[in-house]
Amino acid sequence: MVLRIKNRDARRLWLDRTGLADTPTGSHDLLQIIKDLGFVQLDTIRNVTRAHHHILWSRNQNYREPMLNKLLANDRSVFEHFTHDASVLPMDFYPLWQRQFRRLGARAAKHKAMDAADIAAIKARISREGPLSTHAFDTKIVGKKEMWARPPHKRALDQLWYAGELATSHREKFVKYYDLAERVIPAGHREVDHSDDHQVDWLCRAALDRLGFGTLGDIQRFWAAMDAPEVKTWAGKASDHLVPIELETVDGDWVSMVAPANIGSLLVNMRSPTSRLRILSPFDPAIRDRTRLSRLFGFDYRIEIFVPAAKRRWGYYVYPLLERDRFVGRIELKADRKAGIVKVVQIWPESGVKWTADRAEKLDAELSRLARFIGADTVEWQCGRIGR
Repeated sequence: MVLRIKNRDARRLWLDRTGLADTPTGSHDLLQIIKDLGFVQLDTIRNVTRAHHHILWSRNQNYREPMLNKLLANDRSVFEHFTHDASVLPMDFYPLWQRQFRRLGARAAKHKAMDAADIAAIKARISREGPLSTHAFDTKIVGKKEMWARPPHKRALDQLWYAGELATSHREKFVKYYDLAERVIPAGHREVDHSDDHQVDWLCRAALDRLGFGTLGDIQRFWAAMDAPEVKTWAGKASDHLVPIELETVDGDWVSMVAPANIGSLLVNMRSPTSRLRILSPFDPAIRDRTRLSRLFGFDYRIEIFVPAAKRRWGYYVYPLLERDRFVGRIELKADRKAGIVKVVQIWPESGVKWTADRAEKLDAELSRLARFIGADTVEWQCGRIGR
């Protein structure tokens, strides 16, 4: 018989696999958190704190913002590259990322930013001078300035970065500094050569292990380092690692998926989710796949930062609120770091959720913890409070 996983068990297993089951306290191993997640998405917007910092803080609230750059710039135990978006990955994964350098490097080269001589000159200058940011170069956009248009030197730097010829050396106030890959990536990782088949096999298995269960599309989208036919071919060869399952959605439907061979053990040993109310980043791994989020939790969420204000359903930067294995609401926040204030702009309980005094106290506690994380000492409500 095909293994059937009830919806509540699926929700709890997913939160466990994404590191959100435990109360986020105590000592922490930051690199291990990143390994367990697979990668952490980077984002430039610092509404309260940048997404990568928020994601890591959600797993352990003793994390502080400078710790990630230390892993990157000093320890060289993580590197930056592109999954579905710009991300930081464990350095141990570098030898298994070569196909992604080839894929994205070839794709970027099709959109010629500069001629070969000018690109070579950029690389030669970095070789002579050491790590440089885009601010060290000065080329201009030619023609109409469209949204997302970038000067040629920025596109050339990214082309070399996508191809793995340049690597992120460090960041200063989130500005990326590029250096030659051989000066950033330890030789022991650069010199390992895995076949493409081995890389695909590792990527698929590692994705499924972190997902706990999923469709072949879920596996493909996890790293975004393979295309759908490659994952389908892999699945045909990897029957020893795959268990067919049926998963119950929040609506009571049953969906056919696959799980790793140890799914029974994962279900038996999964941790019960903490009762602490959590404010999650819009880019948190637990909610990044909006289809999976809706299927498991019935939580319809979209980030509206690029939606005109008049057309937003909720607000500019709205955070999901998680309690145990249920999304109970969403909250719009912003921070004034200089003034030391976290501002609550608006809050919306989910339909059917009663906002009790106990739940309000839990939210107050989490807001205070988030404020302390960024060095703020005041939480200011700009909207009516609920549950009081």
